[in-house]
Amino acid sequence: MHRLAVLAATGLLALPAIAQEAAMPSDADIAKILGDRIGRDQANVGIAVAVIENGQTRFVSHGTIGVDSDVPVDEHTIFEAGSITKVFTNLLLAQLVEAGRIDLDAPIATYLPEGTILPREGGRAITAFDLATHSAGLSGLPEDLMARGLDNPYSGYGAEGLMAWLADYDLPRPIGESFEYANAGTALLAQAIEQVSGEPYVDLLQRNILDPLDMDETSLALTGMERPDMAQGHDAAREIVPYWDFDAFAPVGGLLSTSSDLAKFIAAASGAADSELKPAFDAMLARTRPADGGDSIGLGWFLTDTGQGEIVWHNGITAGFRSFAGFERQSGNGVVVLSNMVTQAGIEDIGMHLLDPALPLREQPQIRTQVEIDPALLDDYVGEYVLGPGAVITITAENGRLFAQLTGQERFEIFPESETEFFYRIVDAQITFDVHAGDVKSLMLHQNGQDLPGLKLVE
Repeated sequence: MHRLAVLAATGLLALPAIAQEAAMPSDADIAKILGDRIGRDQANVGIAVAVIENGQTRFVSHGTIGVDSDVPVDEHTIFEAGSITKVFTNLLLAQLVEAGRIDLDAPIATYLPEGTILPREGGRAITAFDLATHSAGLSGLPEDLMARGLDNPYSGYGAEGLMAWLADYDLPRPIGESFEYANAGTALLAQAIEQVSGEPYVDLLQRNILDPLDMDETSLALTGMERPDMAQGHDAAREIVPYWDFDAFAPVGGLLSTSSDLAKFIAAASGAADSELKPAFDAMLARTRPADGGDSIGLGWFLTDTGQGEIVWHNGITAGFRSFAGFERQSGNGVVVLSNMVTQAGIEDIGMHLLDPALPLREQPQIRTQVEIDPALLDDYVGEYVLGPGAVITITAENGRLFAQLTGQERFEIFPESETEFFYRIVDAQITFDVHAGDVKSLMLHQNGQDLPGLKLVE
C-alpha cells in the first residue's frame, strides 16, 4: 500500500515541463507500450488501461490474469488497487466536511470515542487535515504488524491494535510540520469517519461512493470474506504471491476494482462526467500542503505541477499488484492503469505519459540476478544506517534473508547479486555495503541516479 515504494517520493517520476498540450496516445500506441512492457521487457504479466479523453472512455489491455494462464485481462478484470483506496477514504471525509459533520482543523480525537488517547506535540493535537495530508508526524506502522512481512500482513489486524499503538506513540516530529507518507494515519482517519457516521466503513463506501457512481465491479477485501474472481498477483520474479485482505487497514489499501469501474471514479473526480459527488471531489483539492519531490497534497490526492498544467493522482502497491489513477486538471482527461505484477519498472510512468505524452516513459531497469552467498555474512550488515536528518535505513536478517526498512516505511527484502551488493525487486534501487577488514561501517543506496551514503550507527 505504498505511494511509490522505497523512498516514497515523486523523485521516482522526474517530470519535465510540458512544452504544449497534446492529444492523448491512440489505442494502437497504448497497445505498443503495454506490449513492450510485458513482452519485450518481461516487466509485467497483465496490464489494463482506461483512458478518459474529451469525456469519452476507451480501454486497452494486454497480457493475462496469471503467468500460467491464457485468460486475457480486460476492463472487467479485478485487481488489488492498493493505496488508491486512500482517495476513496478521503472522499468520504470530504462528504462529512461538506455536511458540516467534521471540521478539518479540529482535533481528530473530537470525532473518536471518549477517552481515546492520541499522541500530541507541544500542545498541538492531530487534525483530520493533518491525517489526510500525511502531515500528522506519524512514522511507520505498529511493530507487531511490520513483523508479519509481506505475506498478507494486514489480515485480521484490528482497530484495537492500532489504537493501542497510537496511545503509546511518541511523535518523531512536530504535527503539521512536514510530509511523511503514513498508512496508520489514514487508518486512524477511517476510525473517525466510522464514529461520526455510525456505520462500518464498508457500508459507507458502498452507499456514498460505489452506488452513486455505478461501480458494481468494486468491493473491499475484508478478512474472512469471499474474494471475487480476479487476476493473480505476481512479484518481480513473476512468481504468484498471496492476496491481501484487511480489517482496520481496509480503508488504507483494501479496494478491489477494475479499470472500467475506476474510470467512472476518475471521470467523476475530474469533472469529465456529471456526478452528485462533485462538491466533495472539489473539496478534496480546495486546500493543499507540500509533499515530497515538489508535489503538493490535498485530501488524499497528490498534485504534480508539470509547468503548464497539473496532474492529480494516486498510486498503489501490494505484494503482487501496482495501480495508478489520475487526471489532468485543466482538460479533465483521465487515466487508470492496473497491473498484476510488482516490478522495478512500475506502471506509474505509463499513467503519467498517457496523461501527457511529453512526460517520458521510464527506461527499463537493468535485469539483476540473485546469487547464493554465505548466510553467515548477513549478520555483519545488520544495523541502522543514517542517510540524513530523519532518514535511517534499518537492516535486519531473518532466516537467511536480508531486509531493509527506511524510516516511516515497511521493510522490503533485498537480494544479493554479490557478497556486498544487494537489490530491491519492488523498485529500481540497490544497496552496496562498504566492508573493510571484515567491518561494515557504511552503505550506499543507489536510486534515481543518485548514490546516497549511510553511516552505520555504533551502539
